[in-house]
Amino acid sequence: MMLVASSNNLKSKLRSTEKHAFNVDAFLDSAGVARKVVEYRSSQKAYLQGGPATSVMCIQKGGVKLTVVNEVGKAAVLAILGPDDFFGEGSMAGQSVRMGTATAITPTTLLDIEKNEMIRVLHAEHAFSGRFVAYMLSRNIRIEEDLIDQLFNSSEKRLARTLLLRARYGGEPQRQKMIPKVSQEMLAGMIVTTRPLVNFFMNKFRKLGFIKYSNEGLHVDASLHSVVLHE
Repeated sequence: MMLVASSNNLKSKLRSTEKHAFNVDAFLDSAGVARKVVEYRSSQKAYLQGGPATSVMCIQKGGVKLTVVNEVGKAAVLAILGPDDFFGEGSMAGQSVRMGTATAITPTTLLDIEKNEMIRVLHAEHAFSGRFVAYMLSRNIRIEEDLIDQLFNSSEKRLARTLLLRARYGGEPQRQKMIPKVSQEMLAGMIVTTRPLVNFFMNKFRKLGFIKYSNEGLHVDASLHSVVLHE
């Protein structure tokens, strides 16, 4: 009887632990204490450069462009982000104002998490903090790769790499992926070149079958890797 009772108590504790296990996806997919789900139209600003930095955001659906403008009005595209990406994390590192502007590039749904709530969850929930740290590390690696790309690669290679990254090619076997249409002006800002040069290479990629336009978006073929790998 004692063994049966102990076994039942253990099962009860395991069920209780499973019941109260933190669900990262559920947290990021819903509103709650100190966090809200916000819908943005295409081209609508999620926040402005110089505005108060009071929250961290996670993209549930759609995409966001991060840009910065200098004192003389010259703009640069820092990043194009998609679903499950975080941004605005500078608010947790002592930034009192936003260092850039975040703009929805398609109809977009964001989870806006207040800074103090974000800090609380990072401290309290290991599953969430592990996922967030892994994301930030991968993004830091991406930033280093972007810098190397800018320093050593041609505009053609930089454009090909940007399209592949937007299509999120990795180890997946899919031959072709579709991304939302993006303006040539935005692509030029991302790879630091001119719009006419982007137009030239996009036409070249299309003729070679690397990309294809449709009403749904831009289809990026895995064969575009050959441009990045070509010496």
